[in-house]
Amino acid sequence: MPGFLDNIKSIFEFFGEQSNSNRVNRLSKVFSGLANKSRKALIPFITAGDPNPGVTVQLMHQLVKSGSDIIELGIPFSDPMADGPTIQRSSERALKYHVSLNDVLDMVAEFRKTDTHTPVVLMGYANPVEAMGHEAFAAKANQCGVDGILIVDYPPEESEGWVQCLETYHIDAIFLLSPTTPQARVEQVAKLAKGYVYYVSLKGVTGAAHLDLQDVKSMLSRLREHVSIPIGVGFGIRDGATAKAVADLADAVVVGSRIIEEIEKSTESELLENVGNLVTTLRVAIDGSDGTMQ
Repeated sequence: MPGFLDNIKSIFEFFGEQSNSNRVNRLSKVFSGLANKSRKALIPFITAGDPNPGVTVQLMHQLVKSGSDIIELGIPFSDPMADGPTIQRSSERALKYHVSLNDVLDMVAEFRKTDTHTPVVLMGYANPVEAMGHEAFAAKANQCGVDGILIVDYPPEESEGWVQCLETYHIDAIFLLSPTTPQARVEQVAKLAKGYVYYVSLKGVTGAAHLDLQDVKSMLSRLREHVSIPIGVGFGIRDGATAKAVADLADAVVVGSRIIEEIEKSTESELLENVGNLVTTLRVAIDGSDGTMQ
């Protein structure tokens, strides 16, 4: 027979499920709201703890204030193999402060105290999540207000259990696609992905250049034959003109390395203003050339 503690646990799980069942899916709400206004999402990326842990939540609020729709928050990792030098350096700066996955989740919880509507997506690598354990991670991520997670080195062919675990806690599993993704993997991602799909527009690592918009247009057309959820495009977006051009093709524009560069070159006193100005420039460009934010 189940003991007293088992009964208590079941009661808490029941009420937790009832509460979660009523939770609004922030990602779906944002994308549907933007679609109704014929607008595209702006998704900036920053690394949690960069340039120091004390400024991360302030930066998140600044990103929203400046026109961001969704925030991608990087989990610092010592060997970010998919990232170029710029984002690698951001992880190194955060790790100097020993920023852990638990610290990242705590930052999201702090952000949620005053912002309950902006979706937050964590992006990182498998090791920190594996160390915490899928169930423990998903439970705490849900509690802290995480909406989605993209683990770069989880192949979709081996991720059904991971996706099911996240679904239990109402967290969207987000996956990467690239110009070299085989057709079979595209179809697998189409079955598993929630929230949005992140299309890596360039071969290579983050921060690369030479974005070919014609190639992006052609690939997005192919992907949409299988992928029914929004598609965001990232890599190689460094200015308003490119952001606008990508927004005309995709459902979302993801900007990472350019924002990290702004963080790198800013003093502590000008950091929030400089990042905010950059994001506002991208927002205005995406929304149109009249200089107004809708």
